[in-house]
Amino acid sequence: MRTRFRTLVATALAALTVVAVSACAAIPTDGPVRAGQTIKDESISGVDYRPDKPVAGSDQTAILRGFIAAGTGAQDDYAIARQFLASSFSEKWNPRRGVTIRQGNPAVERVGDRELSYTLTASATVDSDGEYTQAVRPTSSTLTFQFTREDGEWRIAYAPDGIILSPVNFDSVFQQHALYFFDPTYRFLVPDERWFLARSSTSTRIASALLAGPSTWLKGAVVSSFPEGTQLSLNAVTVDNGTALVDLSSDALRASSQDKVRMREQLSKSLASVATVSSVAITVEGATFSVPDTGGADAQQNPDVDSRPLVERDGSVGYAASSTGKIAELGNGMGDEIAGLDPSAFALSASGTAAVVGNDDGVSVVRGRNHLRVDATEDLVAPSIDDLGFVWVASSRDTRKVTAYGLGGDPHAVSTTLPTGELVSFQVSRDSTRALALIQTNDGPSLYVMAIIRGSDRTPTALGPPVRVQAATGDAVGAAWISDSDIASLGQTPSGPDVVRSTVGGQSSTLPKPDGRATTIAGGSAGSMLLRMSDGSVLQSTGGGWDTTGVSADVLGIQR
Repeated sequence: MRTRFRTLVATALAALTVVAVSACAAIPTDGPVRAGQTIKDESISGVDYRPDKPVAGSDQTAILRGFIAAGTGAQDDYAIARQFLASSFSEKWNPRRGVTIRQGNPAVERVGDRELSYTLTASATVDSDGEYTQAVRPTSSTLTFQFTREDGEWRIAYAPDGIILSPVNFDSVFQQHALYFFDPTYRFLVPDERWFLARSSTSTRIASALLAGPSTWLKGAVVSSFPEGTQLSLNAVTVDNGTALVDLSSDALRASSQDKVRMREQLSKSLASVATVSSVAITVEGATFSVPDTGGADAQQNPDVDSRPLVERDGSVGYAASSTGKIAELGNGMGDEIAGLDPSAFALSASGTAAVVGNDDGVSVVRGRNHLRVDATEDLVAPSIDDLGFVWVASSRDTRKVTAYGLGGDPHAVSTTLPTGELVSFQVSRDSTRALALIQTNDGPSLYVMAIIRGSDRTPTALGPPVRVQAATGDAVGAAWISDSDIASLGQTPSGPDVVRSTVGGQSSTLPKPDGRATTIAGGSAGSMLLRMSDGSVLQSTGGGWDTTGVSADVLGIQR
């Protein structure tokens, strides 16, 4: 696994990356008021800063602060930032090694006559592939800068590679884009979130990253339709009247007809976040690359669930209408079968033909009017179910004990390297490629996402290296998939439920606290979140505050 999420931000500073590309909208920071340049970029929200140049007679501290500030200007390969560097070092410094997002005010201290230290607290980093790593706990790092005299002026003789940005500057000049890969069955498109400078070369960066393959932590769980070795032939993607022109190397000619369709689908979905791209045209070494019509439905992207909460209440199991609270019971006897098990937790497959139920006796698989108990172990967390015929059972006392059972009850031990602690929640994503785990530790809740590795028959064999993301504070209560890229965690604090929504490979936000105590969190429709409170009421949030649904539940079920 790439060392993102498992290394300290301090050591990550040596491996950070930002790609310098051309400008979009010019905003000078000095000089008289003047008319802005015409915006010709694909991105309409990127800001192109014009940082200040070195001022004659500046001392070392001013030179250092000016150099750091010049990291906002990527024009001409960070030409202004290089003016703060000694001529012998200017070409050695590599701003493309990364970006650190700092918080607060860094401290500059003198180390020697020609040496200053720069101490910052990093909240996140972005690496060379555009992967964003949020620091779960802010990490302090101290960087050293050396100085020399050139033509009577102080210049930097040594600086660490990479640039440093404030959160405001980062949000202004970087944008988030999802690369899309397939699950091994090609039924789902799975996002791999990346961050790139908002420039006219964004399409090129997206296409290049897509061809390079998924993030290391996702490898083994997703696949790409591009033949191995395929690259951009011209190392550039141009956009003409809304069509992204992607010229590939001759390796692409090895693709089958079906792969050609999937290649176009991957490119189209990945480039859809670029404002000026509405379609994709593929060529190979400048020659026509014929892509057949799909002849069928595309892979699902961000699969959704029923807008009604799935609940068990007073012996009825089904979808509850928000207006009346009336339950439309699950058919084929499944609702009655689930209710008869007196569930403490349950999850329903996307097809609605299978469910998994947790109760005081263990975990059972339900299909129609029949159920099969697959695990009678004590202290199990709420079970999960995927769409490839497996239910997932994990022990709260042993984070390394995860078992995937076939619907017929056949067990398959799943190896994992989750850290120790009390496992509170375990859930599989709606596309069946990833799992999340919420662990209560001595230091508070920890939230991890892992890739699901399967054998050739789709049987789960292992969980990939855990990727840590921001978790809620307080006592860990639960976690859930909200969309194909967003997860939410729930903790109970003295002041109320703490809910944190996090994008895997992106940023996190904390929602307002509802009153009372929450017992369950679940993903709703269209990226919404559902909370069951201790009084049975179900609340809903689409990202802002919490609204009552008019639904009450003894158990809030999980939809896929």
